[in-house]
Amino acid sequence: MPAYNEEHVIAEVILGCKKYVDKVIVVDDGSSDNTAEIAESLKAHVVRHIKNLGYGAALKSCFNTARELGADAMILIDSDGQHSPEEIPKLLAPLECGYDLVIGSRFVNGNGKNVPLYRQAGMKVLDVATYFAGGIKVTDSQSGFRAYSRQAIEKIQFNGNDMSASSEILLHAKDNNLKFTEVEIHCRYDLEKCSSQNPFIHGTKVLLQILKDMEFRRPLYYFAVPGIFIGIIGVFAGVYFLQNFYSGESLSFVPVILMFIMVLIGMFMAFTGIILNVISRLIQGLKV
Repeated sequence: MPAYNEEHVIAEVILGCKKYVDKVIVVDDGSSDNTAEIAESLKAHVVRHIKNLGYGAALKSCFNTARELGADAMILIDSDGQHSPEEIPKLLAPLECGYDLVIGSRFVNGNGKNVPLYRQAGMKVLDVATYFAGGIKVTDSQSGFRAYSRQAIEKIQFNGNDMSASSEILLHAKDNNLKFTEVEIHCRYDLEKCSSQNPFIHGTKVLLQILKDMEFRRPLYYFAVPGIFIGIIGVFAGVYFLQNFYSGESLSFVPVILMFIMVLIGMFMAFTGIILNVISRLIQGLKV
């Protein structure tokens, strides 16, 4: 479990997890309180970051430690008490049926009525962005409660150090043809200190990183589609100006220039998207 200044609740989460797993790993991401000391006193395996590196960096340490220990399966759970350790068996069960990644979803099966509306809206935007970036259709792409098989532990490699790691992991799971599913979980929002980041700022950062990934993974969506849209607007504007010109009206210099710029930009973006898409497919073919 990634942890940052969770001394007020970390003991409860560790003791809850110990009922269902062989070993509890706590990655203390540069906490300034007694998070690490409390975890060690409860015989958890503690990995310390000297300074706060971010959620993604903590997840990397979770994966690296699981590889070093030769874990057959790994559960990732937030250390702030929002998730219930009692639901761990629910996430582990699909691994025995051949799945490599199990996402604990707050929204599957009509769940999530207790999630604040502003969070629901933000999460839905990130789910859609994750789908466009990698073709991964899930109901809770940002869930921090997940289970990974040994194959997933070995194959998933990611670069991000921030909160966008949740989506990046899904993209890498898709790249490695890992089988994934979702199970219903419940999440508490009545706890104090359950989040250290402003939800709007956090969501914006994650969205920007997903869009950056889309630039390389889905260039047709990122470049070609917007380019075609911009080009079409330019063409329609041109037809409109020509109709006015033939009707006897004079052409204004500025709108005509803007029309040509829009058409040129649209064509450039469309061709860029097509070329990058061909390159992307060639690279994927070489990896296979």
